[in-house]
Amino acid sequence: MSNILHITASIRSASDSVSRGLGQRLVEGLAARSGASVTTRDLAANDIPYVSAERFAANLTPAEARTPAQAELAAYADMLIAELQAADTIVIASPVYNFGPPATLKAWADLVARVGTTFRYTATGPEGLLTGKKAYLAIASGGTPVGSEIDFMTRWLIFFLGFIGITDVEMVAADGIMGAGGEAKIAAAQEQAEQIAA
Repeated sequence: MSNILHITASIRSASDSVSRGLGQRLVEGLAARSGASVTTRDLAANDIPYVSAERFAANLTPAEARTPAQAELAAYADMLIAELQAADTIVIASPVYNFGPPATLKAWADLVARVGTTFRYTATGPEGLLTGKKAYLAIASGGTPVGSEIDFMTRWLIFFLGFIGITDVEMVAADGIMGAGGEAKIAAAQEQAEQIAA
């Protein structure tokens, strides 16, 4: 059976968050279509740890060589990486905060980027190891136009996913929703999400 990894990053509740709502529409439609199981990772609610020097060293140390303290520090990243490895489809629902990604989404990326596991260095440069997966991005922005020169969120996220081997990426975005016509933009994005997942 296929598996969908549903990652959310908004600090808002499900009823108040546009990105969560878009992501949920995608996940529900994709799961209904394929019969996939769904694993949900709520980055805002799970107190995701930020990388420290000790945690970074633990993540780089092979599992069989870790000290007990390193094993404990690496356990969270191990869990996040296992979720990615097990997923055929990844749905990342996130707002744009101050032109970039939420800090928790960046922390997630820092934890799952592990040399030798999710990417490796070759003579021609880095190579992603999580190939053969499809990713959907459900993005909401109050004022930053998605894809514009001041959008450092989606460009970074698409690049990062490619870095770890996930190059098949499709995006649904509701941007500029705090301005005129915001409700119409949300409705259009919701319709697009439903069409993609149908």
